[in-house]
Amino acid sequence: MAITQIMTTSAKLALLKGDLDFDSVTLKIALYTSAADLGAATTAYDATGEASGTGYDATGKVVTKGTPTSSGTTAFVDLTDVEWASSSITANGALLYVDGGIAVAVLNFGSDKTSSNSTFAVTFPAASATTAIIRIE
Repeated sequence: MAITQIMTTSAKLALLKGDLDFDSVTLKIALYTSAADLGAATTAYDATGEASGTGYDATGKVVTKGTPTSSGTTAFVDLTDVEWASSSITANGALLYVDGGIAVAVLNFGSDKTSSNSTFAVTFPAASATTAIIRIE
């Protein structure tokens, strides 16, 4: 299986159709093990390969997002870091998705990341035209 970091095709299509409004949706993040198969063709949240462990609930957590903005010709949205305190989790990647809806982006951590009765954190880069996780260039 593979986890390929990318903005999903379903999110791109939904944006073009006017079906994805970052101002109004609830965005969530779910963690996945290396057994997951996530990439451009991922269309929605799926529990297959999802991480588990103390302090982690299936379907993940809500991600606080900023107002979509732009710089030059790139549009992007800021995401607030997400933490699972006092957790014991191993994850190799994550899925950002609309609660009850489409997959938006896949994150690949590069290797297994583990917390052992400590905080598991997903730290997003500063939001800019070149670093934001969700951006359209």
